[in-house]
Amino acid sequence: MPPTLSILVRNRDFRRLFTADLIGLGADWFVQIPLLTLLLQLTGSGLWGALVLAADVGVIALLQPYAGVIADRFDRRRILISAEVAMAVATLALLLVRTAAAAWLAVLFIGVIAVAKAFFVPAASAALPNVVDADDLPTANALSAAAWGTTLVVGASLGGIASAVVGPYWCFALSSALCFLSAVQIVRVRRPLQVTVAAVKPEIGEALRYIRKRPRVASLVTVKAAAGLGNGVLTTFPLLAAAHGFGSTGVGLLFAARGLGALVGPFVLRRVLSHPSWLLPGMAVSMSLFGLMYLAVGAAPWFALVLACVTLAHLAGGGNWTMSNYALQSEVPDALRGRVFATDVMLALLSVAASQLIVGAFIDRVDPRLLAAICGAVTLVYAAGWTAVTRRLRRAVS
Repeated sequence: MPPTLSILVRNRDFRRLFTADLIGLGADWFVQIPLLTLLLQLTGSGLWGALVLAADVGVIALLQPYAGVIADRFDRRRILISAEVAMAVATLALLLVRTAAAAWLAVLFIGVIAVAKAFFVPAASAALPNVVDADDLPTANALSAAAWGTTLVVGASLGGIASAVVGPYWCFALSSALCFLSAVQIVRVRRPLQVTVAAVKPEIGEALRYIRKRPRVASLVTVKAAAGLGNGVLTTFPLLAAAHGFGSTGVGLLFAARGLGALVGPFVLRRVLSHPSWLLPGMAVSMSLFGLMYLAVGAAPWFALVLACVTLAHLAGGGNWTMSNYALQSEVPDALRGRVFATDVMLALLSVAASQLIVGAFIDRVDPRLLAAICGAVTLVYAAGWTAVTRRLRRAVS
């Protein structure tokens, strides 16, 4: 039996945590695609979609210093359950977005969902090594990263189709129910999700000092920002689909292509995880491939070629995320893990939010294909700088 399937069969608690993540992430994407299409229809502008995407990642990023402390200080199981319930309620509230004048409610409720996800993400990442044995951690990371891609493929595809067939509001109601189901799965996990709860209140400053004194860890928590700075391209997806003659189905296909790449990437690059000397070079290559593919999106004449380039870009991005997560989980002690992951996610998502806001400012005036190419170029520049700065670390490992 393949190891990726074996761990799901052998480890009941990982299976429950994995399916909870799968369900919750699917619900999230089943909301976002219909919502982006709905806002474009209600307002006739791509700006509201940009604001929704920026609110989603920006709120998560800004809350990470607090979320990391909470993940190390309190019961991670309760954090995950509370986050899923909050997401369910806020998702249901999106039913109130009925007119252009109510578009601001979409930003508000997505912001509430983002608050819940902000606490979910570092708690889940920090909990994973406690749910699986050390030998299974690389496979568990690949599966967890693939869960994001899987749900994006399914959630985005079905979200785009369902929005066109039954309308976005049924999508919001179903997504809310799925979040409640995810919470039930987390309740069923029996293994403790942390070694101990800190007796002394943790501080984010302790994690920052830890990172600053360890150049390798610092390189790992800055690597995700490369793809983050290029992710302003997501704001262009509704208009990019329209430019190629596609509507909500095209938007769903673009996000599904993104998810397919993120699904395949962790498995394609999983062998890198067992070779420490390959990790930093692998991250440099993956960042560069991400940037090159979005440069190609800007020049692609056919929508099928656009989809292929988006898939390859996020194959690289998904592998990059998996490599950095595994390295951090292996090197950072449990007592600091939540805060280090919070810092990691904060830097990544701040770069995403900044990129989306900047692209959003130009989305109604500049060709979306040009904006996509610019996002790719920015990622390439960051990748080159990161590679130069970490050259000494790569030599030390090899």
